[in-house]
Amino acid sequence: MSASTEPAAERSRPESTVDDGASGTDGPAADTTAPDTAAPGTAATAAPHRDRRALATALTVLLVAVCGGVAVAAALGDDGFWRQGGLPVPADGVRIAGILARVAAVAGMALAAGSLLVAGFVAPPQASGTVGVQGYRALRRGALAALLGGLAAIAAGWLSVAETTGTGLGDLAGAGPFGWLAPAATLDEPMGWALAGFLLLLVAAGAAFVLGWKAAAALGLVASATAVIPSAVHPAATGMAHDWSGDGVMIRSVAGVVFLGVAAALAAYRLHGGSLSGTPARRGRALLIGAGTLYLIGEIVFQVVTIWTGPLTGSAYTRTVAGTAVLLVPLVIGTGLLARALGSGSGARGAGRLLPVLALAGGLVAALGVAGTRLVPPRFVARPDTAFETLIGWNFEQPFSAVTMLVEWRWNILFGTGALLLAGLYAAGVRRLAGRGVRWPVGRTWAWMLGCAALLFSTSSGLGYYSPAMFSVHMISHMSLNMLTPILLAMGGAVTLALRVLRPAGRDQQPGPREWVLAAVHSPVARVMTHPAFAAVLFVSSFYILYFTPLFDVALRFHWTHQLMNLHFVLIGYLFFWPLIGVDAAPHRLPHLGRLAVLLATMPFHAFFGIAVMSSSDVLGYNFYSQVGLPWLDLLDDQKVGGGIAWATGELPMLLVMVTLVVQWSRADSREAVRTDRQAERDDDADLKAYNEMLAKLRQGG
Repeated sequence: MSASTEPAAERSRPESTVDDGASGTDGPAADTTAPDTAAPGTAATAAPHRDRRALATALTVLLVAVCGGVAVAAALGDDGFWRQGGLPVPADGVRIAGILARVAAVAGMALAAGSLLVAGFVAPPQASGTVGVQGYRALRRGALAALLGGLAAIAAGWLSVAETTGTGLGDLAGAGPFGWLAPAATLDEPMGWALAGFLLLLVAAGAAFVLGWKAAAALGLVASATAVIPSAVHPAATGMAHDWSGDGVMIRSVAGVVFLGVAAALAAYRLHGGSLSGTPARRGRALLIGAGTLYLIGEIVFQVVTIWTGPLTGSAYTRTVAGTAVLLVPLVIGTGLLARALGSGSGARGAGRLLPVLALAGGLVAALGVAGTRLVPPRFVARPDTAFETLIGWNFEQPFSAVTMLVEWRWNILFGTGALLLAGLYAAGVRRLAGRGVRWPVGRTWAWMLGCAALLFSTSSGLGYYSPAMFSVHMISHMSLNMLTPILLAMGGAVTLALRVLRPAGRDQQPGPREWVLAAVHSPVARVMTHPAFAAVLFVSSFYILYFTPLFDVALRFHWTHQLMNLHFVLIGYLFFWPLIGVDAAPHRLPHLGRLAVLLATMPFHAFFGIAVMSSSDVLGYNFYSQVGLPWLDLLDDQKVGGGIAWATGELPMLLVMVTLVVQWSRADSREAVRTDRQAERDDDADLKAYNEMLAKLRQGG
């Protein structure tokens, strides 16, 4: 529900053969409940469109203002956040401005993400791939929301510096427009908001120039992901079990932004005459239900960790949680009713009335979440955290061994759950193919399932339990995530399986999941990232850049950086091994000899890395590991063990890849020989006869 910013020049709009939103059509199917039916360009349609834009703008401003007021009222009367941390309590004006800036930033983030996702996935595009009329409007709304949200997020970072350091706004303003970035660079929360703001400004710049549905969808995903940055440094995601609370708040933030943004964007889409029937209705329903479910999971995990073991009454934080719970009841009921309305063939009118209500309830829940960042959760007043809980999130009782590796499990919410989901989706795809009478190779299934098992074991078993505190265990997990897991996943051929399972959308239909997969695989980003030379340089250099720079010591200090390292290891390994031995067709595919050359060229660098780690006299990550201080561990000896692990375990997967590559090469030659023999049988060996005749003519001609 934000204002449309359509340019005056009609030539910049996407062409359309249907009514310009007045008839409620953006594709082949018309919505008979749309309010206007006059021809576009007439006075009868121009005035309603202006009225709708004015109404959407007024409702958006009112919604943000109400949410800001609720957040201020919930957080202003409690000073415990600053007193608990021994910080000076800022002036009420600074606190109010900081809360309002955060609410505006979340609103802009949500409206940008929702509008761009609707433009890319919901609104029917034109046959050329350009967004349709309603998609164009959503794209422009998304660009404006990202611009305003980016500015608000940067303002939130600026004000957060004043809140945290006790610096007056006048002093910060006197330091110049960028002077506040120096203190912000040393503070987690201000830097998180600033980075999110700059990323939203980039999204706004991109959305202002693109017109394709693929670019709109990609920008929508980026806008959604910006919610991870400030949530990763949430003040409550610290201390005991901060790995679970950190994952919970990140899931909650991204899913909440998508839910709120899609609800508001669909309301604006409907208000401007967009059709909520057929494919747009199904996709809008899927986005809302999926995001809403993930939000509830993340909210429950986060609140259980932050409230557990603390007093459940008498604090402002528990009152905001109670208010959130009360609002979630009608929100869940309304989402169910909306899903039912969108699932019926004639539910567009009911959906149009429910969407603004969901946007209002979701906005109030988001406002209470913003207020909670300035309140003290009960767990933090129950007892002080131990040193291990502060640095790692849990306590260590005994040294690492083969037994503890198998027994001491700690579930990694993102990667442990992700491994199970990947295995389940793959099994469902194989089963669907079997139902069609198509046999999927068993070896690929085994490779994928073993890859998912390696991902699960590396992050949630005793390896994940001890890897934050011990370099040697970290290196085992690293090599498994970077070498073994990607090799197995690449041999599983998940993209090929998806393309065989998913049905094509059809020539006159909106692009569906199959087209989305193809668009991602053949995108310019994928072509660059999977180029063998680029992937090899990225694969090798990441070892040296991460471990032999101060980046490693910084990355050890936070749970979200641990998760980012895990994601980096898996993705970089997959990008490297996919063009070499992957079953799926890669954008760049070298001949087998070229693949073998790339593999042989990268193998020595792994050996050099392991030797360099073993021979180093300086402890990598010393500042962090010395603070952890495991009593049974000598840091330098543990690092030498880790270097040996990097050397040994790095070579074994490479040998596996080499054997696999040679086998694939041999099989390709055999298939080519069989194909040549069959062709010779069909044409009586015409190619060989032509070649012999050419040689005979050459001899006759001297």
